[in-house]
Amino acid sequence: MTRESDVIAPEIAKTLDGLFQERVRRSAAALAYKNFDEPGVWKDYTWGDVEKLVSRWQAGFEADALQPGERVAIMLRNSVNWIVFDQAAMGLDLVTVPLYTSDRPDNIAYILQDSGARLLVIESPDQWQSFAEVLDQLAGLKRVLCIDPLSGPSPDPRLKSIVDWLPKTAGAVKHINHDSTKLTSIIYTSGTTGKPKGVMLSHRNMLENAAAASQCFDVTPGDLFLSFLPMSHTLERTAGCYLTMMAGASVAYARSIPQLGEDLAAIRPTIMISVPRIYERVYASIKTRLAEGPAFRRKLFEYAVEVGWARFEHQQGRGPWKPSFLLWPLLDRLVASKVMARLGGRLRAAVSGGAALSPDIAKLFVGLGLPILQGYGLTETSPVVSTNRLDDNIPASIGKPIPGVQVKLGDKDALLVKGTNVMLGYWNLADATKAMFTADGWLNTGDTARFDATGHLYITGRLKEIIVMSTGEKIPPVDMETAILRDNLFEQVLVLGEGRPYLTAFVVINQDQWTKLAGQNAMSATVDSIMHSEPAQKLVLDRVQRQIKSFPGFAQIHRVAVLPEPWTVENGLLTPTMKLKRLKVVESHRKEFEALYAGH
Repeated sequence: MTRESDVIAPEIAKTLDGLFQERVRRSAAALAYKNFDEPGVWKDYTWGDVEKLVSRWQAGFEADALQPGERVAIMLRNSVNWIVFDQAAMGLDLVTVPLYTSDRPDNIAYILQDSGARLLVIESPDQWQSFAEVLDQLAGLKRVLCIDPLSGPSPDPRLKSIVDWLPKTAGAVKHINHDSTKLTSIIYTSGTTGKPKGVMLSHRNMLENAAAASQCFDVTPGDLFLSFLPMSHTLERTAGCYLTMMAGASVAYARSIPQLGEDLAAIRPTIMISVPRIYERVYASIKTRLAEGPAFRRKLFEYAVEVGWARFEHQQGRGPWKPSFLLWPLLDRLVASKVMARLGGRLRAAVSGGAALSPDIAKLFVGLGLPILQGYGLTETSPVVSTNRLDDNIPASIGKPIPGVQVKLGDKDALLVKGTNVMLGYWNLADATKAMFTADGWLNTGDTARFDATGHLYITGRLKEIIVMSTGEKIPPVDMETAILRDNLFEQVLVLGEGRPYLTAFVVINQDQWTKLAGQNAMSATVDSIMHSEPAQKLVLDRVQRQIKSFPGFAQIHRVAVLPEPWTVENGLLTPTMKLKRLKVVESHRKEFEALYAGH
């Protein structure tokens, strides 16, 4: 695996489409992407292959008479088509609006209408059918393109398959904008507390953010990323697309989360980027398998993690050398290498962002030899603000600010940010934009933080996600929810108690785990039966309390409601980035909420 660096500086690229142009110039014959195409094989695409596709898409855009500055929306799974669409649009100075394929039709319609999108590309005719009830809100669309062939005549004159829309050949790729400060993408935030807001990002925002991140972590043409975090997520777009392009690394597009294990084994990536939920799933799977196996195997696994973690702390200069390190080759062969093999066997680092990663989960993976680099950012900062480094890694922290990004603590320890990565503002929302900034121009992230003596940052809570109980005690619910979710009995958790004398929680149970637990305790295996059985409720509450026993006495949960259905994007209780819409969850389960506080 080659390790020679070939990073393209922002000054050379100038714009994101200029970055692509320079990468093609340097590496036309090199592997750029791997895509799982019909008839069910992994297909390689060189940078030169991608350039030819970009030129055809540009010819299609021009045939539809799209003008510089107009918005074009993309609702595709991660694929080479995503990259081609994005690059073709940027080269013609169009503004890309990424959409989540899992989002609700009404939310998509709002974004398309709000952004004034003129063109939309979708995966299948079924996606277009899902918009049937909101078609009146899509009048602004001039063209709708479908990747898959249409099964018959188009039900809408605007709808075309790309087979019919794309010209067979085209001329040279165009790059008509050379101004890095111009708007290039509007990325809509999740909308946990209201309608999504369109974050306006320039070429410079994402280009310089990718360049700064590349200075914190060495990425080379020898690296192969596995991409599964949606490209509509800014972390995947900046770090998994533009950073890889900048460094000349290759990217393989995972088919789906259920097939992730197969894809890891087939692709054998060297780096992956994810939100904590993926690591949580692997962690829960490992814990379940250990719990079902012999005690000796569990003890050996736990010992391997402890020794591996101590080695990591020693290598980081924070711990002493120990004689147990001499056993590592054996522990690696018996335990660590087997887990790493399930992840492809070549991973040299994994990046975690988007939410807090449990220290227990980080310790397990780091102890087994996979450095997890936790970082921090938000859509409004393109997104990376800070990250750990391989040689300066405190997994419980969010690392140190990346080059070119300034941070400080404001009122109530609010984390404030300045830098070239900070957004241009919110689309058509001048007041909301103004509210995000302090009088002297710092962006208020809405998160509270602290620094340690070494300069590492730690997120301590959310300014707007603090439960203030009627006793005056303040509780950060996310910390408690993260702790409870370490028990694989629980799929989802929402801690409650605003203005109330004690804390309660809604929980969604893992059916398979409850079936096992119920069988061990001679209880009904149906989740619905839990709320009608005091012993079952007590058993669930005991499991919750066991996970939060280290929290202060006032931060203990006194009652729990087990809900029969999970919170999903489809039922409107999760955002497309899997964030809880807290108020909506409570409103949807008002009866259960009131029962938790009956008599108080």
